[in-house]
Amino acid sequence: MQINATLINLYHVCHRELWLHANGVRMEHTSEVVAEGKLIGETTYTDRSQKFTEVEIDGVKIDFYDAKNKVVHEVKKSASVEKAHIAQVQYYLYKLKQKGVDGVTGIIEYPKLKQREVVNALTPHDVEAVVRWEQAIEAIITSSICPNVIRAKICKPCSYYDFCYSTEI
Repeated sequence: MQINATLINLYHVCHRELWLHANGVRMEHTSEVVAEGKLIGETTYTDRSQKFTEVEIDGVKIDFYDAKNKVVHEVKKSASVEKAHIAQVQYYLYKLKQKGVDGVTGIIEYPKLKQREVVNALTPHDVEAVVRWEQAIEAIITSSICPNVIRAKICKPCSYYDFCYSTEI
């Protein structure tokens, strides 16, 4: 499986969900949280598609790229896994950098919270980190063993909750 931004995001949230998703166990269609996030993405900033470009690089899709100002825009529902959101945007910046587009920054927008998070252009250290993430993801998703449940606060609203905790419910 090709590494993409979803896998980068999941790597920073839950290795079990990462493994399940990459190995064809998809539960997102059962989640109201996922549906709400998609609705926010589709109904917020509706004029963006006219102003910004959708870019696809090596199977990685960036919904909103402002080529003039070199800014990737990412819309998210909540900041509960902000570290994963930042990593996802850094991955977009990394993919652009690989294609020779340097100095790109990112903005993560949380319209429900009326907040924004700026993601700076990648440093050499950031690039090294992204390469490590790709290697770690490859190792996780090709393993024959599904990682253990993480038992964290973020599990409760997860679309995989029933799957992971079915023996405990």
